[in-house]
Amino acid sequence: MSADPLNSAGPPQRASSVGRAALDGDRSEPVEVRRSARRRRTVSAYRESDRTVVLIPARMTAEEERRWVRVMLEKLAAQEERRMLDDEDLLRRAHELSGRYFGGRARPESVRWVTNQNARWGSCTPALGTIRLSHRLQGMPEYVIDYVLLHELAHLLVPGHGPGFWELLERYPRTERARGFLEGVVAAERLPHSPCPSRD
Repeated sequence: MSADPLNSAGPPQRASSVGRAALDGDRSEPVEVRRSARRRRTVSAYRESDRTVVLIPARMTAEEERRWVRVMLEKLAAQEERRMLDDEDLLRRAHELSGRYFGGRARPESVRWVTNQNARWGSCTPALGTIRLSHRLQGMPEYVIDYVLLHELAHLLVPGHGPGFWELLERYPRTERARGFLEGVVAAERLPHSPCPSRD
């Protein structure tokens, strides 16, 4: 299997198993493996709500499945670690985005990750110049995090979601794409997950 597993495409056809993959001793995470007859050589993986979905060819053996699940979990973890920004990085990025799209007019005093925002992606307090981003964004594509940062930066300039607010956000060329990504995440979280028996 020489193809890069993360650069494959094609929707899965059926789920094969749901379980927990152990990594680093006793730490584990839920994993769903979906087998597809249309896949020949490629393997891919992505995060979906509270689990990781691994897409594999239907012909794989149970041993190959276990090996590829471990490989893909390690690849995803490495990608997410590279994407991870700390609070200082977030503040620096916010100032860069403000300069690029808002002429530097939005000047946050602080930007930080928080773990108590599960119903929204970000929030801000204009009077204090503070911005908070949900930890659920961690590991998402950079353009999505940038969009949420710009959304909150725009609120430092324009309260509410009137025409002036959206006019500001339209300056960011990936606004619609980022919104679509986040809407997809929310929709996926609402889908019921029904475990299927393992197919070896």
